[in-house]
Amino acid sequence: MDLDAAVSFMSTHARVLERRRLLHLLGRATAADVVAALDGYRNADGGYGWALEPDLRSTTSQPVAAMHALEVLAEVGDTTDRGPRLLDWIAGHAGTDGGVPFALPFPDTGGCAPHWAAAGPGASLTMTAQLAAHAHRLARHRPDVAGHPWLAAATEFCLDAVEHTTEPPHAIELMFAMRFLDTVATDSPRARAALEKYVRFVRVDGPTPVAGGAEGEVLHPLDFTPEPGTPSREFFDAEAVAKDQERLAGEQQPDGGWTVTFTAFSPAATLEWRGYATVAAVAALRNTGSTAAAPATGPRRAT
Repeated sequence: MDLDAAVSFMSTHARVLERRRLLHLLGRATAADVVAALDGYRNADGGYGWALEPDLRSTTSQPVAAMHALEVLAEVGDTTDRGPRLLDWIAGHAGTDGGVPFALPFPDTGGCAPHWAAAGPGASLTMTAQLAAHAHRLARHRPDVAGHPWLAAATEFCLDAVEHTTEPPHAIELMFAMRFLDTVATDSPRARAALEKYVRFVRVDGPTPVAGGAEGEVLHPLDFTPEPGTPSREFFDAEAVAKDQERLAGEQQPDGGWTVTFTAFSPAATLEWRGYATVAAVAALRNTGSTAAAPATGPRRAT
């Protein structure tokens, strides 16, 4: 990739948060710089909102915003109290089984994707899995996160849901469940067995269609197995992964950034997703050792 062009694109188009995330990835910004930008999305209740999720423009604290915050905190190895306090907020909105709703009710729906505004109150594997995955990544730096009661309950909730799945799940739920299983399968034979079961629902040699998505929307192998050396990677064809890395590198646009294949629901979200996608693209391709060009892969809408 053209890394200078990517940095220039971010300066021209991206949020401060993603600009600092990219600079941190490149060794040009500190963890404190990134967390300071993240704090702009934090609410007094300990949760996060303010369109941290680009397609959910609400100011209110939301599970998906908590997911993005945990992603950033894990990415920079945050050592402040933000992670434990955020898990406390999540626990306050989870069921007794650890399951978290897809979204909480909110009044300010302008610019929001319909699937957020119409979300029901029940626990969601899609949301709980992505929250738990990033919490487990943060837990590698934080014993107080690793031992948090909500994370233990959420882990059981996700494993139970995966084990009881008999039909192919929606591709996006499948992706987030796979990413969750990757974070726990190394130390859990139960999670390893669940991963072996779930990977059968994935096309390991090419793109997986996203039902109900934009025309031609697919998930690629790197969406399901974004990091080398993880338990999921051994199930994927090495040639298919290499070709997918070439695809991702080749998708850098003339302006230096990357795009998303799903539909963004506001002009602001369109730009914000591009910044997020560009950080993701640089991170994933640096994971391969390639100087050609994604946190782990490109962004995905949560449903």
